Amino acid sequence: MKTMKGPGIFLAQVISDDAPYNNLKQICEWVAEQGYKAVQLPTWDTRIIDITKAGQSKDYCEEIKGIANEAGLVVSELSTHLQGQLVAVHTAFDNMFDGFAPKDLHGKPSARTAWAVEQIKSAARASQHMGIDVMATFSGSLLFHTMYPWPQRPEGLVEEGFKELALRWLPILDHCKENGVDLCYEIHPGEDLHDGVTFERFLEATGHHKSVKILYDPSHFVLQQLDYLQYIDFYHEYIRMFHVKDAEFNPNGKSGVYGGYQSWVDRPGRFRSVGDGQVDFKSIFSKLSQYGFDGWAVLEWECCIKSFEQGIAEGAPFIKEHIIDVTQKQFDDFASGDVDKALLRKILGL
Repeated sequence: MKTMKGPGIFLAQVISDDAPYNNLKQICEWVAEQGYKAVQLPTWDTRIIDITKAGQSKDYCEEIKGIANEAGLVVSELSTHLQGQLVAVHTAFDNMFDGFAPKDLHGKPSARTAWAVEQIKSAARASQHMGIDVMATFSGSLLFHTMYPWPQRPEGLVEEGFKELALRWLPILDHCKENGVDLCYEIHPGEDLHDGVTFERFLEATGHHKSVKILYDPSHFVLQQLDYLQYIDFYHEYIRMFHVKDAEFNPNGKSGVYGGYQSWVDRPGRFRSVGDGQVDFKSIFSKLSQYGFDGWAVLEWECCIKSFEQGIAEGAPFIKEHIIDVTQKQFDDFASGDVDKALLRKILGL
């Protein structure tokens, strides 16, 4: 067993146009004051990092690390969630996902995807420059609009979808492997990788590529009504990143898992600040520790009720008190004695 690291914080929800949330230096100073030890950086916001430059320059990466270090923090991981989404976009969603790419690529899906691929490759090189061997992303989706099979899905559609998804990701995965970086897909509704079955489909489609790993976030499993604890039992060997995010699911006679197109605050399934939802974090931290997860426990704040200032302030102590300093000895070692093969056979009555 190993002791995980933390608390860390994902900065995507922190960044804004207002100080101190509009540049990396001030954000790092602020989150350090809240008790965090690491920052996970979104690579699509140049106020935080120029990922193209970071992929080209180790010196620039050292500058980014230095800004975090000056505040008493480390950079835990880089995130390419938005770029990963653009690797595979069904045409029905083209207009809505244009906002994830530069304006000059809007309305140009092929060019947008090519840009996203290069962004992820740059982030892999930057991760290597920073001495980080894991990176977060989304899988994107070609199939999610067919999730509820009506009309009936044609035979072979799912297989063809995952074949194409793997085809798009394999060059990126190979690049990540060359740079010593595992690509951790956040298992998330809206992505083709949204549960255990779909992760296995993708893993098989990529030929069980060694760089395919998981970012585990239990909140997305609460909203799907999936057993997020058994998920760890099934897939612990692939889990290399961990988002600490809470959620709750309160179905009623009017709405359930699909949410009725309602706003987040009115949906039966909604994200909450850590400790305010239904996620059993004590059991999660126990299971991850049991299986030797030694990565970072990273807060991702999302809540439709509580302010992010309060949620983030509460997040660091919450994570800190849940991290288990794993034991290095058995509790009943005091009762053990010297043994040899003859004694073992004698105990067996042999």
